[in-house]
Amino acid sequence: MSKLDRFRKVLAPTTPHPLGLEVSKAKGSYIYDSQKKAYLDFVAGVSAVSIGHSNRVIRKAVDQQLKRHSHVMVYGEFIQEAVLNYAEFLTAQLHPSLNSVYLVNSGTEAIEGALKLARAATKRTEIIAAKNNYHGNTMGSLSLMDYEERVAPFRPLIPDIKHIQFNQPEDLDAITDSTAAVIVETIQGGAGFIIPEASYLSALKKRCQEKGTLLILDEIQPGFGRTGTLFAYEQFECVPDILVIGKGMAGGLPVGAFIANSALMNTLSHSPKLGHITTFGGHPVIAAAAHATLRFILENELPSKSLAHEKTIRKFLKHHLIKEIRGRGLMLALILDDEKVANFLVLEALKRQLILFWLLYEKRAVRLTPPLTISKKEIEKGCQLILEILDDYTVN
Repeated sequence: MSKLDRFRKVLAPTTPHPLGLEVSKAKGSYIYDSQKKAYLDFVAGVSAVSIGHSNRVIRKAVDQQLKRHSHVMVYGEFIQEAVLNYAEFLTAQLHPSLNSVYLVNSGTEAIEGALKLARAATKRTEIIAAKNNYHGNTMGSLSLMDYEERVAPFRPLIPDIKHIQFNQPEDLDAITDSTAAVIVETIQGGAGFIIPEASYLSALKKRCQEKGTLLILDEIQPGFGRTGTLFAYEQFECVPDILVIGKGMAGGLPVGAFIANSALMNTLSHSPKLGHITTFGGHPVIAAAAHATLRFILENELPSKSLAHEKTIRKFLKHHLIKEIRGRGLMLALILDDEKVANFLVLEALKRQLILFWLLYEKRAVRLTPPLTISKKEIEKGCQLILEILDDYTVN
C-alpha cells in the first residue's frame, strides 16, 4: 500500500483530492519531498511559517525550554517564566490598551474566547460580522460565516449573528445599543485579501464607541509582520478592544491568543470563574518558540522587508491572465482571469516544484504568502515560474 493510500485510510480527510506531497524535511524557503526534490514554498503553511522552515532560533528556544519543563498545569494557575516573559514582550509591542494576553492553542480558539469575552463583558448577545469573513471553523467561528454552502450542514449555530458589508460605511448603522461586538478581519483573507479603505476601520471604531460595542480585530493572518507593520491595525488608525492573533505567531507551531485591556479581560476570571479554560493554552514550549519568533521578526526588520518583497512581486508578475494583485506585503493574492486558470496555476506549479494554494471564497485567486525570510532571488525564481506556467496555459 502506498503512503498516499495509507494517508487516506487513517487520516481524516478535508477534501476528496489532497495535494499529497510526501514531505521528508523543510528548511528556509524550501520543502523537500521523499525523492529529495526541493519545492520553493510560496504558501508558508498558509501564512504560519513566518520565519522560515526549521529556523535555528525556534529550534534552540524549544530545546532549551524542553530541558527545563514542558506542560505542568492548565492555563492560568502556575507562574511559568517562558510564558510570562513572552506575554510581557508581546504586550510591549502593542498599543498600551492591549495589555493582557490570553494564550490558547489556535486562531479559531482565540476567536471563541474573544466572542465569549465580548458577551460576558457587555451583557449583550448580538454579534456583527462582515460578509465573506473567515474566522475559523469551530462552531462559534463558523457561526460568524455567511457562506451558506459551508454552514448549512452544521446548523443550528450560535444565535444573534448579523452581517454587514466590509468597506461599506453606510452599513455601520446596523451597530446598535444591542450589539455586543463587531468582529472583522483587519485585511479580509478568504474573500481575496481585501484591504480596508482609508477611513473605514476608524469609522467602525467610532461607531462601536458610540454604542458601547466592543471591536474585535482578527489579525490571525496579517499579523506578525506579514503586511508591513508588526500588526496591520497600526496602518489604519484603529486600535481594537480585542485583538486576535495566531498563524505566524510561533513560526509554525500551534498557538493563538486574544488580547485586551486587563480590566476587560478580568471578566473571564469571575461570574463564572474559569470563563474560558484551556489545558494546553500558554504552553511553555510554544511560548518560548513564540518569543524567539517575535524577537527574530523585530531584530531582522521583517515587516519592512515584506513591503520590499511586495514591490518585487508586483514588478515581475505582469501577465494578461493576472487581472489584479491584491493585498499588502507578503499577504498577496493573484486574481486571475477565471477559476480554471487559478486551478491550472496551482496544480502545474506543484509539478514544477513551486508551492502555491487557493483562497476560500474567491475562486479566481491564488495566494502568495511565503515565509517573511524569503530572499529576493527566491521571489524572482518563483515569479518566473508563475509567468512560464501562465504562458503555457495561454498556449494550451
